[in-house]
Amino acid sequence: MHSLAFALTLTAALSAGQAGRPVTLVSEVRAAIAAHDFATAEALIVERKAQQGTTSEVIEAVSWLGRGALADGQLDHAEQYAVEAQRLAIAALGSRSIDEDAKLANALGASIEVQGQVRAGRGARTDAIVFLERELKTYRTTGIAKRIQKDINLLTLEGHPAPALDLSESMGVPLAGATANALAGKVVILFFWAHWCPDCKAEGPILAALYAKYQPQGLAIVAPTQRFGYVAGGAPASPDEELRYMREVRDKYYPFLAGVPVPVSVANHERYGVSSTPTVVILDRAGIVRLYHPGQLTEAELEAQLRPLLSSTF
Repeated sequence: MHSLAFALTLTAALSAGQAGRPVTLVSEVRAAIAAHDFATAEALIVERKAQQGTTSEVIEAVSWLGRGALADGQLDHAEQYAVEAQRLAIAALGSRSIDEDAKLANALGASIEVQGQVRAGRGARTDAIVFLERELKTYRTTGIAKRIQKDINLLTLEGHPAPALDLSESMGVPLAGATANALAGKVVILFFWAHWCPDCKAEGPILAALYAKYQPQGLAIVAPTQRFGYVAGGAPASPDEELRYMREVRDKYYPFLAGVPVPVSVANHERYGVSSTPTVVILDRAGIVRLYHPGQLTEAELEAQLRPLLSSTF
């Protein structure tokens, strides 16, 4: 299921269209991968490497070969590309922090993700989890930690109790309302969002409609978010300024969230591996995770997940 979702997400990204965007090595490589032309993708990388050396963009492009091969079901090739991308990224970083170079961070995060997915795709789920947990320990204090945690969650969360949320700060409804007593016996959607996220804004009306329809049957929503250090246009902001801006965004784009708990915590996004927003998690009436989904969902997809849970009394 998750391998298919990964492939579909990648295919959508590859075919999203490059109109209006500058032509780069990565965009050319992605276009070749979308056409299943890995020979051309490799040739583009070899040519650029000969011209400019092993740049960050070259390494990022190699990581895209790994992602493309995985989506194409070529597990052996995916692993080879991913291992090479990781080796090159680590060598290029040297003693620098991974967060100093966005392209290398993207390449390294992707290479780890692909290697975990390859292990899982071969049926070695435990090996995949062990590998990802080891990499998470190595990169826990970096910007790719959420991405690695996401991949661990994809393999481990569903069918298990939901991790506890940090409820130390919230917008709107007092957090006492989000305790076990308030949510016990309800089907819960955890909607992880960010104030800058256009995909989250697109998901908002879908969630609002489902909440209005199914709240009488026991549907609840909790909408964790976090500060990012800036407001509109990327302008730096103090914590209080950003919180005011987050309230403005909530009230404009998510008015239905005014009546639900909105925990504000980096820890929640880290624990749930929210490397992309929105991330949607659905809990059954016993607090067990039944869906963990980074990315958007249609109303039909969400409703198909919710109906069986809402019809159950336990």
